[in-house]
Amino acid sequence: MRAYLALGVLLAVSACGGGTPAKPQAAAADSKGGTLTVLSNQDFSHLDPVRNWTMPHMDFGIRLIYRTLLTFKSEKGAAASELVPDLATDLGTSAEGGKVWTFTLKDNLKYEDGTPIKAADVKYNVERSFAPELPGGPNYAQVVLAGTEGYKGPLKGEHLKSIETPDDKTIVFRLKRPVADFPYMATLPTFAPVPEAKDTKEQYDNRPFSSGPYKIERYDRGKELVLVRNEHWDPKTDTVRKALPDRVVMKQGLRQGVIDDRLIDSRGEDEFAVGYTNVAAESLPKILPKADVKGRMVSEIMGCTDMLGMNTAKAPFDDPNNRLAVHHALDKQSLQTANGGPVMGDIATSFLPPAMSGGQAKDILGIPPTGDTAKAKELLGGKTLDVDLVVSTGDKTKGEAVQQSLGKAGINVKLSTIDPAVYNDTVGDIAKSPSLFLTGWCPDYPSGSSFLPLMFDSRLIVPKGNLSNTFQFKDSAVDKKIDEIYAMGDIQQANNAWLELDKQIMQASPAVPYAWERKPLLVGTGVSGAFGHPIWSAQLDYATLGVKQK
Repeated sequence: MRAYLALGVLLAVSACGGGTPAKPQAAAADSKGGTLTVLSNQDFSHLDPVRNWTMPHMDFGIRLIYRTLLTFKSEKGAAASELVPDLATDLGTSAEGGKVWTFTLKDNLKYEDGTPIKAADVKYNVERSFAPELPGGPNYAQVVLAGTEGYKGPLKGEHLKSIETPDDKTIVFRLKRPVADFPYMATLPTFAPVPEAKDTKEQYDNRPFSSGPYKIERYDRGKELVLVRNEHWDPKTDTVRKALPDRVVMKQGLRQGVIDDRLIDSRGEDEFAVGYTNVAAESLPKILPKADVKGRMVSEIMGCTDMLGMNTAKAPFDDPNNRLAVHHALDKQSLQTANGGPVMGDIATSFLPPAMSGGQAKDILGIPPTGDTAKAKELLGGKTLDVDLVVSTGDKTKGEAVQQSLGKAGINVKLSTIDPAVYNDTVGDIAKSPSLFLTGWCPDYPSGSSFLPLMFDSRLIVPKGNLSNTFQFKDSAVDKKIDEIYAMGDIQQANNAWLELDKQIMQASPAVPYAWERKPLLVGTGVSGAFGHPIWSAQLDYATLGVKQK
């Protein structure tokens, strides 16, 4: 997923009472039937699978409306990161050292009208990701597929030779280089089927054709989406989706405070409702003191890493010792408090989030949560630094926490706030980027390849519009290691290598990871199976949600 830079608008909440995260909502015995209501303050950016690149939106689309070649287990904790076949019979077969991947589709896969799902439909949707008429979706296929130079998608009848469908059940992808983690890419909605005859191009957002357990009955954009059962979905072909409710109704455009109040009360249809968007900070005092309500708040780690970034292209942070001094000086606990306390996030101790390290956080440098001022001063060698820190207007409280903690070590911070509308452009412009800034990254799947290269590969730096490597970090050893890992044909070997590279970059300290934020979501008293899935930024896993039957 793209970088998030203007944290004050996209992710942060203002300071509020602390507390500890509630345990995930325990699943009751599975019972089918009823209507699950979803309360949201927004519409989807995109439901077209080829344009869907926002983690919670991907969760909703993939778990309810369309299936992908592979997917992730619908379980809590570390097991949630395990790949399982979805449309495919297995996790794929590689050849030529990981440059060719072959998948075979299961039997009895059908769309909502009863027609069979074919390999050519998956190929067609992957090709759609190249169409300039359908922007905004994951670009992994564009990056790794061979023979794509100048290709502009299938809408004018052109097709890729690097995707072969020798029969209705077989699809073969030919890549420009070995890609050990291609199976992870095959979990993205890019790899969902779209039959060419049903493609309405830009209008497909409004009515995707269902290959999953539910189909769209009605979609009034920004107001209401109604899903009903797809009677041609065969649960025998699907080990992930429980498809418990008969209907799923999403109410859109509600104020977040209203959503929170309705779910706190949990009356009428709200007894069987869930929140789609984060609990508002001002609602926490109504939730945390009440054990019964707090017990219905799911607050899992999102899988994104918040960071204090440094401009390594200019003094003083072209000096690694100065960067490491910032790493030791930063009081991450004060930043946690500024963001609402432990209920809103955990303290980060590595770039890669726990979902990428077996579900356990890695404390690479062993610095206390409140920092180590003495060590920071030692690294500075008795000198002081004068630097500027730019944050978006919504992050002023966090900026002040940074300013105060670094000041104790002799790093004098001049804090400035700027409008969120220009924050990305400022931080992403190498001529305008400040010494310090707040940034972050959300990976698309639990592999370091969707995180570390995008953040720290020097070859991705551009003069303007940087969304990756905003630190302007240039380290030839890191670039070389990235290429070596890309060339690995074994996925476990590559995963272990990304963890080692995380340690290497942490020592170089182009940024300081300080938080793994949580996604606080309320559910009604009549909802079962609610837990936040770490792959989709801790959004509720819609594969397991049910309505308790009375």
